[in-house]
Amino acid sequence: MHDTYRYRLFGKGDLGAFWALFTDNLVNLIILSGICQFVFQMPAEIVFGRIVPGAAVAIVAGVAVYSFLARRTAQRLGRDVTALPYGLSTPVMFVYLFGVIGPVYWTTGDPLVAWQVGIAAGLLGGAVAMAGALVGPWLKRVTPRAGMLGTLCGIALVFIGTVPLATIFESPYVGFVSMVVVLCGLLGRVRLPFDLPAGLLALILGTGVALVIGEAGISIEGVGLYPPVPYFGDMAAGLGHLFANPELFLVLIPVQIYNFIETMNNVESAEAAGDPYPVAVCQVTDGAGTMIGALFGSPFPTTAYIGHPAYKAMGAHAGYVAGVGLVFAAAAFFGLLAFLNNLVPVAAAAPVLVFVALSLIANTAASLKPTHMAAVTIAMIPHVSALLVTKWGSMMTALAERGAEGLPALGDPALTAALLQQGAHYEGHLALSQGAILTGLVWGAAVAGIIDNHFRSAAAFMGAAAVMSLFGVIHAAQLHWPVLSPVTTGYFFMAAFLYAYPILQPDGRATGGAGREGARIVPPAPSE
Repeated sequence: MHDTYRYRLFGKGDLGAFWALFTDNLVNLIILSGICQFVFQMPAEIVFGRIVPGAAVAIVAGVAVYSFLARRTAQRLGRDVTALPYGLSTPVMFVYLFGVIGPVYWTTGDPLVAWQVGIAAGLLGGAVAMAGALVGPWLKRVTPRAGMLGTLCGIALVFIGTVPLATIFESPYVGFVSMVVVLCGLLGRVRLPFDLPAGLLALILGTGVALVIGEAGISIEGVGLYPPVPYFGDMAAGLGHLFANPELFLVLIPVQIYNFIETMNNVESAEAAGDPYPVAVCQVTDGAGTMIGALFGSPFPTTAYIGHPAYKAMGAHAGYVAGVGLVFAAAAFFGLLAFLNNLVPVAAAAPVLVFVALSLIANTAASLKPTHMAAVTIAMIPHVSALLVTKWGSMMTALAERGAEGLPALGDPALTAALLQQGAHYEGHLALSQGAILTGLVWGAAVAGIIDNHFRSAAAFMGAAAVMSLFGVIHAAQLHWPVLSPVTTGYFFMAAFLYAYPILQPDGRATGGAGREGARIVPPAPSE
């Protein structure tokens, strides 16, 4: 501990980082509030009076812990560090919307019940995420960095990069104006007019263009005083409904396993950028924040955010996350997020998400040895499949809503065969998409082990994939009793081969080790 070192809460890059993280969280809140209002028919009193204030309470609680961790880590290292960004988990948010809240609403037709079940799921899900602290440090120790960061890069590429970029192209007048500001200010690091932070200037210009062309409007609907209060009665009602419908746990438990692994991956990303944080403490913080938010009305899990390297590159300390927590709390409690939701178009904020995706992938490439980029690449692929399956499902739903009759369901054998004839491998993409975060992690870790000749380590990860697929944690729509599918059998075969290889080839280069870094493979000399 460096007793003489004094950590400054605010650094020169905190203002720019604040606007980037603020925009990131704002996009999530705009999306979830729109879906809750217009898809699940929740009144503004629930959306802006309960969900948004509850999310703000959760964010403030987590931000306080991560600011403290940054100060303690800086004092321990004797140098500046960047606090972990924090907010609502984007992928898990969508799972809660359409895997928990949606099914309850579509079954009961009651948005109040759907919200009650949502906060109950958030409470129990937070407990599952906290339990991840028991295994998180061990997983971090035995899992190659390429596996953890590779699956994170897959999420960044697909859901944080590709989807927002498509949004920009849907509204190019707004999106392109914001995008060029973000690219120049955050990637090119050029000086912008009036020294404004790139995120703020992008929002101002994008929203201004949207107002001029009629893609945004000013409305005070939903603005008011919304003090945060705990909802014990609604929580009890939601828990009762949740335990009466235990099939929802088949969605809840796997996604929360994903959430604590996402925290682990993001902590690993920060360490790769030079800022080491205790993974168990971070997992407990994320789970506790989720539970606090649920008690105060927000169903949606919180997590250490993706993108720490981007904020570190800006020169941020901890002031940016503290600022986001305080501003969101004030905006949520006075209903100002309802005003921003009506004012700021998604296309104006989306470029910041694209920047976060680009920064994470670039930092991953810089933090790993070149031979491990093959492991990163294979870890990214399941997330591409997840996007394809999601969009195919959206297309079928849209066709049905437009009145198309006689549509077969996705997964119909005849439709699957017809898709295969057209080169659309639905069955394979579906299997890859189910549990994509875990699939990417185990494949990335196994390939990294093979590259380093750590065959026993690679065998262990393939064996873990076999066990998970045996019970439906990956490559299945839901958990089930053990089923020896062809995919599971294939995993067991690969695990056995990799485990036996050092025995079959005792004079080879195989080390049979289980470390995270291994000898770099020298490519063979070209034949003459």
